Amino acid sequence: MTPAINLAKKKKITHTVHQYDHDPRHESYGLEAVEALGQDPATVFKTLLFAINGEPKNLAVAVIPVAEKLNLKLAAKAAGGKKADMADKDIAQKTTGYVLGGISPLGQKKALPTFIHSSAESLEAMCVSAGKRGLEIELAPTDLAALTRAKFVNLCEA
Repeated sequence: MTPAINLAKKKKITHTVHQYDHDPRHESYGLEAVEALGQDPATVFKTLLFAINGEPKNLAVAVIPVAEKLNLKLAAKAAGGKKADMADKDIAQKTTGYVLGGISPLGQKKALPTFIHSSAESLEAMCVSAGKRGLEIELAPTDLAALTRAKFVNLCEA
């Protein structure tokens, strides 16, 4: 089990774990999950880390639909910063304890400010990485927000 799954179990959160064979040649971890699991792309979310105000270790987490792009201006605003950049991949892996393509918003080594794209609020369930490539956890958006102390905000539109 991963820290993400263990956290959901410990907090008695209703969830479903989905597993599939990860193809290292696939160009998008998120879209691979959509295809492998036969899910609606609007319900499968990716976890992205971003650095605030040019400080590589001042990180926050954005959870957005896999088919969307993170708007860094909106991410900075959500985190109370002036600007945001995508986090350095090595720092992201070290800070979360997960590998790229398997970073879960749940059970990270260090609790980071977390923001979930507002489109998730209207969903009954959403999938996010469960902490390993080829492993997704499906749960209610409100449960994800409670477990990560996240806020629902617009992170994707211009």
